[in-house]
Amino acid sequence: METLVQLSDVTKRYGSRSTEPALHQVSLRIPAGRVTAIMGPSGSGKSTLLNLVAGLDRPTSGVVTLDGIELSRLGEAALARYRRVKIGLIFQFFNLLNNLTALDNVLIPAELAGMPRRHALERGHELLDQLGIADQARKYPAQLSGGERQRVAVARAIINRPVLLLADEPTGALDTHSGEQVMDLLADLNRGGQTILLVTHDHRVAQKYASAVIRLVDGQVTDDSSSAIRVAVQ
Repeated sequence: METLVQLSDVTKRYGSRSTEPALHQVSLRIPAGRVTAIMGPSGSGKSTLLNLVAGLDRPTSGVVTLDGIELSRLGEAALARYRRVKIGLIFQFFNLLNNLTALDNVLIPAELAGMPRRHALERGHELLDQLGIADQARKYPAQLSGGERQRVAVARAIINRPVLLLADEPTGALDTHSGEQVMDLLADLNRGGQTILLVTHDHRVAQKYASAVIRLVDGQVTDDSSSAIRVAVQ
């Protein structure tokens, strides 16, 4: 099975060397085409791991590779281009711009990536229709429900057809019904070939939607649920 993401002996510290690392010598492989869940208590390093894979942060030591690209070799400008092309991000609290319509929020990554306006509009309308909120395109975030806002965030995350979709507690701010709808949408994307790396506290979400689970405690991998993921903590 093709490996999309690989962490090799990755440690991340914030502050001085005397502080406990947020991640400590983590090595793992994440296969393409799967939904992989990362679970663990607060402070276990889940969001740190996601930030390293997204290129939003750099490891103190070790190597993070995505789609054959070693991120430490990229400068800040190259990392920004990498995120626009390779990564889609979904956040717990949506992170939509309140002064833009739903459609304009979706278009932001496409415009940053230089997609022609006509193509971006076609793609944006197509995604909003696919996600069942075409009639909300001209509404502002404050006029949308939580579930609708997260659908807008999903459309924004995938408009550039990223190779990896990172979802940080995507159902955490939603009621149960809306959360299930959003996860069903992500499952549909996965069936279409989208690789998803998902941080969640919800065991039901991990059990129902993930093909593998990585568990973190105190910055170290303690267990994984699938032999498809090779985990080596050194």
